[in-house]
Amino acid sequence: MNQTEPRSLWASRLGFILAAAGSAVGLGNIWKFPYVVGQNGGGAFVLVYLVCILLIGLPIMMAEFMIGRHTRRDAVGAFIQLQGKRSPWTAAGWISVGAAFLILSYYSVVAGWTLDYVLRALRGGFSGLPAGQIEGLFDGLIADGARQILWHLVFILLCLGIVIGGVQKGIERWSKILMPVLFALLVLLFMNGMLSPGAWEGITFMFRPDFHKLTPGAVLEAMGHAFFTLSLGMAAMITYGSYLKRNEDLLGSSLRIVGLDTLIAVMAGLAIFPIVFSVGMEPGAGPGLIFKTIPVVFSQLPGGYMLAILFFLLLSFAALTSAISLLEAQVAYLIDERGWGRKRATSFLAGLAFVVGLPTALSYNSLAEWTLIGERSFFDSADLLASNYMLPLSGLLISIYVGWFWSGSEEKEELVAGGSGWVYPLWHFLIRFVSPAAIAIVLFYKMRETGLFTWLAGLF
Repeated sequence: MNQTEPRSLWASRLGFILAAAGSAVGLGNIWKFPYVVGQNGGGAFVLVYLVCILLIGLPIMMAEFMIGRHTRRDAVGAFIQLQGKRSPWTAAGWISVGAAFLILSYYSVVAGWTLDYVLRALRGGFSGLPAGQIEGLFDGLIADGARQILWHLVFILLCLGIVIGGVQKGIERWSKILMPVLFALLVLLFMNGMLSPGAWEGITFMFRPDFHKLTPGAVLEAMGHAFFTLSLGMAAMITYGSYLKRNEDLLGSSLRIVGLDTLIAVMAGLAIFPIVFSVGMEPGAGPGLIFKTIPVVFSQLPGGYMLAILFFLLLSFAALTSAISLLEAQVAYLIDERGWGRKRATSFLAGLAFVVGLPTALSYNSLAEWTLIGERSFFDSADLLASNYMLPLSGLLISIYVGWFWSGSEEKEELVAGGSGWVYPLWHFLIRFVSPAAIAIVLFYKMRETGLFTWLAGLF
């Protein structure tokens, strides 16, 4: 571990909460949460999701913060300090740091799409065009490898510029700028949605309980999303926890972060779907909604030019706040375990993420014929490996370790330090029994749903 300088700490509780909430708030909050709510029972799904957040996501988030603060180390170093260098539990740290690196490499390419659309919106690129031509803009973007690589580079450089400044002068300072601006943009779009003719239809789409759609698969979707949306299992929260002051209230801070993440996801849905319904269009999932349907909607609305700019700026900021936590989780490893300086570590990892992200930028053009897991493209394979396998596996290992193998006195000490010792019995029960069982079910479901067992059987 590098001992040449004392470990940086968050300058304020607000800075920490905004940085951690920024890590949790990403592109998935803007499009995935609203869509899965509407397709899986509306208010019934929201109710299950909130229960899963409290019973699964919150306990694991607190556990990651506790591990980080107790050890003052990165995700790998934390388990080395707790269990020793040769302990199998270090696998939890390695998997989480590896997931952070892999996700950053392709997430940066997707974030680059949002930057491209910000520029298009500023130029009025959606105005006056027929719907088919606007929808074709996205197909043209992913077919252009050079343009994707350029935006991928720009986004990586933005992350580099923030993280290289350190905890207080880089991440915390920019989180205090980016998160309020992101929220202000979202409020403007939310108000526009609520004033549009499709407001009631959008509210109904998201919140009307339909228990017929609340299938076992929908419940598993809620469980999985409750875990993934909080940036758990990717080393970010352990790393951010290592910068916490000893007297920080982990329960209170975690509740605020969870609340902000959920509020932004709900507001995003109430900003997007009313305007989609107001022009008589049906919502679609994933990139199709964000990069095809939404631009068409903006082209048909009064003031659509400004709305398009605000919306894609919102997406860009959400992507950036998440990406800097992914990069910081890796940088902390090189600083703590290898003794590298921050500038060297940040520059090296940002450059490496750029190189590894190149096949993602070329997945739908030059390397379209190159398939990996189950005939998936490089991009889809990387996302499948990181999001569906590595993150839940890391979260499962962390919950089992904290629930069954970490010293109870040390755990309780971390909660007592912030004045939340009273919650220890309930938290310990959840992290010991509920969280690992739920994640194991989600992991098995994802493996079966994505065809991993079939793919593995085909190899033999």
